[in-house]
Amino acid sequence: MSTKQFDVVVIGAGPGGYIAAIRAAQLGFSVACVDAWENAKGGPAPGGTCTNVGCIPSKALLQSSEHYEHAGHAFKEHGIDVAGLSLNLGQMIKRKDTVVKQNNDGILFLFKKNKVSFFHGRASFGGAATADGYPIVVSAPANETINAKQVIIATGSNARELPGAPFDEKLILSNTGALNIDAVPAKLGVIGAGVIGLEMGSVWRRLGSEVTVLEGLPVFLGAVDEQIAKEAGKLFAKQGLSINLGCKIGKISTGKNNVTVEYENAKGEAQSAVFDKLIVSIGRTPNTNGLGADKVGLQLDERGFVAVDGDCKTNLPGVWAVGDVVRGPMLAHKAEEEGVAVAERIAGQHGHTNFNTIPWVIYTSPEIAWVGKTEQQLKAEGVAYKAGTFPFLANGRARALGDTSGMVKFLADATTDEILGVHIIGPMASELISEAVVAMEFKASAEDIARICHAHPSLSEATKEAALAVDKRTLNF
Repeated sequence: MSTKQFDVVVIGAGPGGYIAAIRAAQLGFSVACVDAWENAKGGPAPGGTCTNVGCIPSKALLQSSEHYEHAGHAFKEHGIDVAGLSLNLGQMIKRKDTVVKQNNDGILFLFKKNKVSFFHGRASFGGAATADGYPIVVSAPANETINAKQVIIATGSNARELPGAPFDEKLILSNTGALNIDAVPAKLGVIGAGVIGLEMGSVWRRLGSEVTVLEGLPVFLGAVDEQIAKEAGKLFAKQGLSINLGCKIGKISTGKNNVTVEYENAKGEAQSAVFDKLIVSIGRTPNTNGLGADKVGLQLDERGFVAVDGDCKTNLPGVWAVGDVVRGPMLAHKAEEEGVAVAERIAGQHGHTNFNTIPWVIYTSPEIAWVGKTEQQLKAEGVAYKAGTFPFLANGRARALGDTSGMVKFLADATTDEILGVHIIGPMASELISEAVVAMEFKASAEDIARICHAHPSLSEATKEAALAVDKRTLNF
């Protein structure tokens, strides 16, 4: 039987991979996408970490847990009395799984619609390129070898383990286990105050856990604008998240039904804490296991990432890599943009990904979102800037929502007024940040946003007011 030939084979069907496959197919290439993720029944589950155990299921649980917290605490203010409130955690997890499956099925539909051939199994390089292209070996259940003239590696990343404390997904949990706890733990430990740690900590705190976060760095949310991070720290502490900075983690030991963490606090004092469950969220590592990089001489960097240039080209002709497996922020939307750009470069076009305008979001309550430079970065770079802030406390729509925490902050060049960064903590920050991304892509000034009519009443008016604040002429504060 002859080996199937494709112009482009994409390894991995996460956000970078499946989007790259679809865009390549739109451009007229014959395309295959290979992915090993499977659902509980052993069937294909494309979408990668993001869809299966990351972005999508975490947002489903964040939404459900927020509803639960509102029903228990916030509804009364609105004149809604809830009697006999109870938690059906099994149904909450079931709904989360349904949302995941809907996304899995949606990707399979998109493959069919765009005539992308999907192979369920793990892909690896079978050897050096021949006249027919690179032989790509696909494991069970597909059990095929296909040839690719061009290969796009989009294999994503894995949760990083603590030395001596491997994930068992029962007591010591990665993001995967954190999404599938079968009973609300009385005491939950979280190592790492990053995006995953804060989001998962928020979910289980809302559902009744006493949550303690242990962070190794001496500052909270060091990548976030300092003013925004300080506001976040105050709000999370008020909610009941116990966040401990400057912790040095020592021995972690598991009992029959608990986990003991020994650590030093910021003062160097020995501490010990016992938790029912422990979530470890200390970053992620590139997933190149089983890729067969050594068979073809694919170059990896010192941290294990696939080495690429600015265009996502590897050291091998016709082989590209995108997303978490390469340099840059480990964000689903960054992977998508790289996937589109690579497909267009293969077609001889000029695909482009602007790292300076990639938005970041933490889906806590309040949400945190930002794009561009922070105030501390501008100071370190010696850039003269102007800042303007506007609190949601003074926004009519936020008052009506009953969610007035946080602010919008603009940073603009002191001379040209060009927007250098926008930082938001507050309701729907993940949606509001898009206006700032568009503005920065078009090199807009703060004055441009200040002059644009925003609907009233809307949360977006806070964006306009923060832009006005750059010139010290807010209208509602």
